[in-house]
Amino acid sequence: MTLVDTHTHLDAAARSGGLPGIVERARVAGVEWMIAVGTAPDDWELNRALTRENRGCIRHTVGLHPCSVDGGWEAAVAGMPRFWELGEGDPPVALGECGLDRFHLPKDAGEAARAFALQRAAFEAQLSVARRLGCAVVIHSRGAFRECVEAIDASGVDWNRVVFHCFSEGEAEILELSRRGGRGSFTGILTYRNADAVRAAARAQGLGRLMIETDAPYLSPAPHRGKPNEPSYLRLTAECAAGLLGVGLDELAAATTATARAFYGF
Repeated sequence: MTLVDTHTHLDAAARSGGLPGIVERARVAGVEWMIAVGTAPDDWELNRALTRENRGCIRHTVGLHPCSVDGGWEAAVAGMPRFWELGEGDPPVALGECGLDRFHLPKDAGEAARAFALQRAAFEAQLSVARRLGCAVVIHSRGAFRECVEAIDASGVDWNRVVFHCFSEGEAEILELSRRGGRGSFTGILTYRNADAVRAAARAQGLGRLMIETDAPYLSPAPHRGKPNEPSYLRLTAECAAGLLGVGLDELAAATTATARAFYGF
């Protein structure tokens, strides 16, 4: 059995020296591939180095998370394409995560409006880069599903190259993505007792388009909820998804691995 953790954050573990243990525990659990996702310039080079040093199990992305958008966002986005142009092998497998996030906005209404406007500008600029590169795009959408969909529609990005990571909406929203050619990727939220809408979305999307992720070190699946997450725990989410979809774990693993590798092109 082989699983792909399509969205994880390995930078903190790499800096603390904990990455070898994480990689080994993942391997034992059947998680043979991990996508180290970029959120800001300070992790782009690190994730690229992790790919070079772990070519048999790690790939990476480059993106500006909406909560990382600040006054220097334009220079950051302008610097993204060079990671595809370095010509040293192992280019990013996607641009992202990028998108919109209302959950972490300032409490002051005026400050919130200004911050969200910056997020929008940075998101639209990254979508423009992704369209030019023709690469896959990893979307972060929290409290802004409609605005994210509208921005992607307007961008000209190929919806077949779009994944909404940590999908936490419901059935109607996943079907809207599916109609456009996009997809959602599901985390340990699937295992939470109060996540009936997310489970319904996973069933509505179906096995053929499913991708799974940890978003580690966040969102540990039950029974580890509340503790730091890591890629080895992806197996618990896979087991839950297999039960939801009425298939065996091996079938679930084979299908999601094939989908992830086709989507990310590795």
